[in-house]
Amino acid sequence: MLLIAALTACGSKEATGASGKFNSIEQIKKNGKIRIGVFADKPPFGYVDAEGKNQGFDVYIAKQFAKDLLGDESKAEFVLVDAASRVAYSESNKVDIIMANFTVTDERKEKVDFASPYMKLSFGIVSPDSAPITDIEQLKGKGNKLIVAKGTTAETYFTKNYPNIELLKFDQYTEIFAALKDHRGAAIANDNTELIAWAKSNPGFTVTIPEFGGQDTIAPAVAKGNKELLDWINQELDTLGQKKFIHEAYKATLNSVYGDGFTDQLVVEGGKIQ
Repeated sequence: MLLIAALTACGSKEATGASGKFNSIEQIKKNGKIRIGVFADKPPFGYVDAEGKNQGFDVYIAKQFAKDLLGDESKAEFVLVDAASRVAYSESNKVDIIMANFTVTDERKEKVDFASPYMKLSFGIVSPDSAPITDIEQLKGKGNKLIVAKGTTAETYFTKNYPNIELLKFDQYTEIFAALKDHRGAAIANDNTELIAWAKSNPGFTVTIPEFGGQDTIAPAVAKGNKELLDWINQELDTLGQKKFIHEAYKATLNSVYGDGFTDQLVVEGGKIQ
């Protein structure tokens, strides 16, 4: 009976960790695919193009993960998530890795395990040129609403540090930008990298506060307790760092938006912040 139980455990499709079940690397290889959670509406980091294909900085790196683990980048199965669902998708074993521009925070560390970072960023604020918000104090009272995406670090930051600023919250990134264009809010707070990219392609809007709240990092995340996959990702990022692969990903997906001058401010190579 003990032998049968052991054999059954070895044949199990899932391992059990601190936050539930997850696929082992062996099972991922048996499945012939690795499920990676990405954004559908956050260019240039994760989006679906006109042909229905996943594109962006996060996606570029994720495809390399699939190639190095399974021998073919097409074996990355992209699962579309929004900001608020990233943790839940990991906890419920709907994805193996979250690569949806996921900012590392202490609160999230309690629910998922983060690998080494591949990007660094800060908060920013974008507002209309006709009514620029150049100081956070301008958002206090006066009927000004600050637009944020649910489940983001920007939402958490303002809820904690500026409880007297009224937040207008939406699930999708497309919704927050539509709300700013419709004048439902005075400004958007989000990752500065995202806002700079959007403002460059939307005349009439400027990132009027380009940096505040300190420096954060973006990293892949796995289900809590999935040390095997976590260790593999960290080793992968280290190996890719020796080839300057994240710089390659930047050049292929972000350079047209930010230019060469933004590389050092954004890229983290080999999981090591310079």
